[in-house]
Amino acid sequence: MTAPEAAAARPTPPAPRDARFIDVHYHVGPDAYLRRHTAATAGAIYAAHGGWVVLKNHLGSTAAQAWEARRQGLPVSGSIVLNDLAGGFDLRAVEQAVIQHGDDSGLRLIVHLPTVTGRSHRSRLTRTPSHPLLADGQRPLTVTDDRGTLRREVRELLRAARDLPVVLSTGHADGHEVRLLVDEAVRLDLPRLMLNQPANPMTGLTCKDLVEVAAAEQVWTEQTALTYLLEYQDWADFADVLSLLPRVVYSSDLGQPSQMDIESWLTWNQKVFHWAGLPQERITELIHTAPLEMLRL
Repeated sequence: MTAPEAAAARPTPPAPRDARFIDVHYHVGPDAYLRRHTAATAGAIYAAHGGWVVLKNHLGSTAAQAWEARRQGLPVSGSIVLNDLAGGFDLRAVEQAVIQHGDDSGLRLIVHLPTVTGRSHRSRLTRTPSHPLLADGQRPLTVTDDRGTLRREVRELLRAARDLPVVLSTGHADGHEVRLLVDEAVRLDLPRLMLNQPANPMTGLTCKDLVEVAAAEQVWTEQTALTYLLEYQDWADFADVLSLLPRVVYSSDLGQPSQMDIESWLTWNQKVFHWAGLPQERITELIHTAPLEMLRL
């Protein structure tokens, strides 16, 4: 078989617009902790259920994994987390990930600001480091300096992101930092900023807070299932975010062996949406329309 024939025979993933749902936050191995699935096995499950998945990795980039999965016909795109281990706020790391991600998916790469910040928080997850070098964790990095202002490198990254096919995410910034990032994004006219699971304890923003914080039209709010499952967020706040806020993107944040698998999450979602009294139009917005609008090129 010639190279052109091989390319023609290669399976093609479905277009994201044709997916039944898009999960913008799922962890696969290798990651900082042991995970349930690889990119290929997770992608196959999402494909079987008509979904699309965005892979996340606290070690850095999943762009190349996503590209390889799509070459196998799987509905997968990627992200990069700018922790210190991955190069921090170095724009070269972002540009490399953009190149590795390719442009065949029609979706933007998600660029997460640091998730390892050094702030005191005891996770309720049962987690096993994936490598001996991670036994003591990763070196922390925050988006603000000692004066509580955005670092120059972060401001430069936001400026550069305007011209790249990316969605910038707030990572595990605290509430003060999220507000600074939103203000800077508005000032720079950054097209897309995703508030990464803002109800998590390190950020601590409630639905009431988000009415103001997420008011700007380029701001998207991610609501993860895991934040509620770990009881970091009560039912009323979880349901209010799903019901009331504009531009909400619903995701799993799963992949941990101690948490439910993908199929169980999909079944659980049906119950949750029913309990919250969500009409089908709103459900479609949360799981497909909003994430597609945020991600597509």
